[in-house]
Amino acid sequence: MINNKKIAVFSGTRAEYGLLFQLMKRIQSSQSLDLQIIASGMHLSPEFGLTFEQIEKDGFSIDKKVEMLLSSDTSLGVVKSMGLGLISYGEALEELKPDMLVILGDRYEAFAMASACLILKVPVVHLHGGEITQGAFDESIRHAITKMSSLHFTSTEQYKNRVIQLGERPERVFNVGGLGIENIKQLDLLDRKDFEKSIDFELGQRNLLVTYHPVTLEENGALQEFDYLLQALNQIEDTKIIFTMPNSDNNSRAIIQKIENYVNSNKYKACCFTSLGQLRYLSALKHVTAVVGNSSSGVIEVPSFEIGTLDIGDRQKGRIKGKSVVECLPTLDSIIEGLRKVLSSNYKGVANPYDAGIEASKVIVDELIKAEPASLIRKPFYDL
Repeated sequence: MINNKKIAVFSGTRAEYGLLFQLMKRIQSSQSLDLQIIASGMHLSPEFGLTFEQIEKDGFSIDKKVEMLLSSDTSLGVVKSMGLGLISYGEALEELKPDMLVILGDRYEAFAMASACLILKVPVVHLHGGEITQGAFDESIRHAITKMSSLHFTSTEQYKNRVIQLGERPERVFNVGGLGIENIKQLDLLDRKDFEKSIDFELGQRNLLVTYHPVTLEENGALQEFDYLLQALNQIEDTKIIFTMPNSDNNSRAIIQKIENYVNSNKYKACCFTSLGQLRYLSALKHVTAVVGNSSSGVIEVPSFEIGTLDIGDRQKGRIKGKSVVECLPTLDSIIEGLRKVLSSNYKGVANPYDAGIEASKVIVDELIKAEPASLIRKPFYDL
């Protein structure tokens, strides 16, 4: 009797889990693979919504919950969280003994996990490598994880080529498109009435979904930029606003406080959520007029809804962007101009460059089934 391969999936944030959802379901239902789940970071924090509960509500069993997130959002606090994570992830891997581990993206929690896997000889399967985000230290983390990984699934052909440029062997790199695209096509999204009921907020004729994360390569500039965004929103009339809170990065708590203050002063037109969850988030995209901020979702998933994205500042600088993504400087005048453009433009029929037209989760699972973990540990450098 041949034992199934144990595939551990790591998740440290609500957004990351949403992207991994279809893949986790497909691994769970596979006759050849056994799913293990390691939840950490924001998932276990009351401040960020205890979103591990949503994972369990979706029918998954979490094999290890790893506490590593400290209460501090300073740079030193993040470094200490990474150190705590590295210790605890090593213990989790030693206990679970997965054959391979799946990591998505570029966050510091993922970096600590990939480091533990490298030393413990657990092959890493990396999703969404090769991308560029010049305004965040995630940029360097993403490429570092690529070099610690053995299998790669990218979101565009250009990113696939960049992973190969980093010395990864072409036969181990696959372009499957953005993982979130499959969710959009598979989930039965809420209609407008049910969505309004689910968030206890009445939409208007025009609506914005706003997500703004700290720009981690800047010390305090992001706070001033966010102030400009709030001032610009005040100048846009007859528009309702849904805020989703930032991730646990440097200065995130200051932005959270500013959002809460704004909503408390503008309850007739604004609301905010620590976590909408994937169904409500994607349903929001179905019903809003445009998305505003600096999240990767605005670049990767939102174009599939044929609405505009106002991408502010440098956090997503360097990413491939469709024609529905409007870039603006993090200044008051530029944000106001950008808001007016995305609210008045028609993006019907605009293509999403991250839609590869395939079921990403199926391609990934097929490769996981074929993979031989022992042979993935050694990685000869591939010279162009």
